[in-house]
Amino acid sequence: MGQWLVGDILERSVLLYGDRPAVIDGDVRRTYAETSERIRSLAAGILSLGVEPGDHIGILANNSHRYFETYFAAHYAGTTLAPLNIRLSGPELEFIINDGELRALLVGPEYLELLASFRDRLPKLEHVVVLADSAGEGMHAYEDLVAGNEPLAAAARDWHENDMINLCYTGGTTGLPKGVMLSQRNVVSNSQHIQMTFAFEEPDVWLHAAPMFHLADAWACYSVTAAGGAHAFIPGFAPDAFLQVVQDSRVTATILVPTMINFVVNHPTVGDYDLSSLRALLFGASPMPTDRILAAREIFGPILAQAYGMTETAPLLCAQRLEWLDYDTPEGIDRLASCGRQVQGVAVHVVDDNDVPVPTGGTGEIVARGPNVMLGYWNRPEETAAVLQDGWMHTGDVARIDEQGFIYIVDRSKDMIVSGGENVYTTETEGALYEHPAVLEAAVFGIPDDRWGEAVHAAVVLREGASASEADLIEHCHTLIAGYKSPKSIEFHETPLPKSGAGKILKTNLRAPWWEGYERGVN
Repeated sequence: MGQWLVGDILERSVLLYGDRPAVIDGDVRRTYAETSERIRSLAAGILSLGVEPGDHIGILANNSHRYFETYFAAHYAGTTLAPLNIRLSGPELEFIINDGELRALLVGPEYLELLASFRDRLPKLEHVVVLADSAGEGMHAYEDLVAGNEPLAAAARDWHENDMINLCYTGGTTGLPKGVMLSQRNVVSNSQHIQMTFAFEEPDVWLHAAPMFHLADAWACYSVTAAGGAHAFIPGFAPDAFLQVVQDSRVTATILVPTMINFVVNHPTVGDYDLSSLRALLFGASPMPTDRILAAREIFGPILAQAYGMTETAPLLCAQRLEWLDYDTPEGIDRLASCGRQVQGVAVHVVDDNDVPVPTGGTGEIVARGPNVMLGYWNRPEETAAVLQDGWMHTGDVARIDEQGFIYIVDRSKDMIVSGGENVYTTETEGALYEHPAVLEAAVFGIPDDRWGEAVHAAVVLREGASASEADLIEHCHTLIAGYKSPKSIEFHETPLPKSGAGKILKTNLRAPWWEGYERGVN
């Protein structure tokens, strides 16, 4: 007794909001009562395949109401759910499916060809369920499982709050992907932390625009459901689709990464859409330059709030609350760059190399403790021990903290450049580049330099129709930041910079060619 589980969230919402809309997905409109019936039938269908409580299942699909249902069906089937990154290659997915010991995989039709390319190398995967009305030979149709099975009256296992319900693999930008083990307690407690921070209510409509395999969006499945709000979906982010659904479904809240916001703000017809229903536009995954926040305010209004967290913390650690935002004073504008304060229920410190909290204004690593911190990495005890120390999650993110507890992300420690003995935090350089009117996208990283050890280098995409030379941008940066922080060289890209499944620019991919032949990735 005393536990509050994923199923309790849904069951409370059915009791209180059963007749209210739960999902809005194209022509699909269903209430919470209807959606709960489908979830329980899906869980029964998964078990009918021979999957047993305690087994691991996965999902590889675009956003949809079916994806939403799967997050709750895992509870009733008694299984651990692994949401898979849709942007990974075949070999990466093959590794994750085998490493995570998945017995069943729910797959969007759009990824069947990819799955087929390595299906014969998945010895533990026994069942493939296609998120559709029908399926090919040797596979099962999602809708057949729903229609052909009576809803379960209760979860198929006696869950404990410390049992793993999600196995979320990190992006794998360096080394092999690691499976983050999240318990019932992790995801439920963080959904409560989020609700205390953003106060979702029954009239809210959340748009799942960021990928649902990523916890940056997936937490809303729990938090918005707990409030009785509705869930709207687009299969994948595109500015046109985002704007259309916000207008048509009267979306009130969503989360995007800065690159997505940038594309919306710069969309040529953004002014043609009615976005007045939006009351909160959260952003995260990477810092956003202040000038870009101010530009977004002109489109959306003063509703942008930064949130910060990581998969290992289920995910939220810090957030801005809308009532703290001030777009009109110099102090307020500076604070727009903050990811906010620690959310209720979570302790967040900025510490030095000895794990001692830094003084106000000091820079150090973010560490966190709370009921949302992961159980550990799946089958990776050494890597777990490296980041979980005395109950504190060491994030690897560098930040400073001000006198009122607002935290400012400086950079990932691994992205720090040491040039001529000086530490260069790349977000500062990127912020300067973004202030040039010709720059659409920018990523800064270190490259080998015989004189300085590492030189500051930038990859840049210019806005359509705009022009700027390497010399123009370097001189522009010199007017805003110290010379040692300014780029020494710039490469121009004609196409968007490569991004992870969560929308982060993949600096690792951009950096790799410059370090070929070097024994280490630093110089």
